[in-house]
Amino acid sequence: QLQASGGGLVPAGGSLRVSCACTTSGRAFNTLIMGWFRQAPGKEREFVATISWSGRDTIYSESVKGRFTISRDNAKNMVYLQMNKLKPEDTAVYYCGAGLANMPTTNPRGYEYWGQGTQVTVSS
Repeated sequence: QLQASGGGLVPAGGSLRVSCACTTSGRAFNTLIMGWFRQAPGKEREFVATISWSGRDTIYSESVKGRFTISRDNAKNMVYLQMNKLKPEDTAVYYCGAGLANMPTTNPRGYEYWGQGTQVTVSS
């Protein structure tokens, strides 16, 4: 079970950190890849960032590279997305996903579990 939180309204150029708490059953959190995706109104869900189970490997979409940072705390079963220099086009519902794959993936089909999402709105 995944619970995303931390969304809100922020002005363009501002920062926000969204979090995702993971409650696992039968599979340790530190064996899961974790990812953040987002979906804006009228658009398909798109990849934002992903991180390997160890935290050593990360992948970012080109649109957020250099502005967003994904991280995880395996001791707390948490994954975070630090978002800096936010733009109005970053406005979306942000979802965290957990996957059983060995390597982080940008494909949403690689994530078996999803949270309910948290709204991020960036005003211009």
